[in-house]
Amino acid sequence: MRCLLRGKIHRAVITDANPEYVGSITIDQDLLEKSDIWEGEKVLIADVDNGARFETYTVVGKRGSGVICVNGAAAKLVKQGDRIIIMAFEYSDKPIAPRIVLVNDKNQCVELRRSIVSD
Repeated sequence: MRCLLRGKIHRAVITDANPEYVGSITIDQDLLEKSDIWEGEKVLIADVDNGARFETYTVVGKRGSGVICVNGAAAKLVKQGDRIIIMAFEYSDKPIAPRIVLVNDKNQCVELRRSIVSD
């Protein structure tokens, strides 16, 4: 078995950081569905601007809102406006074609890829 990338939201913009919330990352429902990331699923977050990396779980945000809000203690690792990469993985003994969601500055999907490398 190998741990393979299954879903990714690439260079999303953090719309809020709330250290008072219990924990997690709130993500627009449209982006979760397009990337095949489930509510409550463990994700790895990489902040493109400051290099911070952390794991948390997902909470569904309002559909079409573009919300990307880091909550709880992890909110201290990021700031509003940072670009992040959100990744979900799966254990498999066969190759997986990951769903890669590329977003614009408003966290709207501009492209959906089914592989890591662009055709």
